[in-house]
Amino acid sequence: MAGYTDTKDDHLKRLRRIEGQVRGLQRMVDEDKYCIDILTQVSAAGRALQAFALELLEEHMAHCVAEAIATGGAEADDKIKEASDAIARLVRS
Repeated sequence: MAGYTDTKDDHLKRLRRIEGQVRGLQRMVDEDKYCIDILTQVSAAGRALQAFALELLEEHMAHCVAEAIATGGAEADDKIKEASDAIARLVRS
């Protein structure tokens, strides 16, 4: 079971809203809207994706990583490294 299983519907709703934001960006470009207005919307969509990623990461750590740590061994080390790498990717983006 994935760490986000209990909140899957909420995540899907959030991703659909983000998808709508991106479609809105396409429409704005198609309609030759002002560059700064488009950039403002790009920033909003990026923040929405980042917030989604952080929430998903939190759930991953609370479920998958915590479970691996409780079990111990190499799997725990792997999960911690995996989470650390994911955090590094988010920070760099």
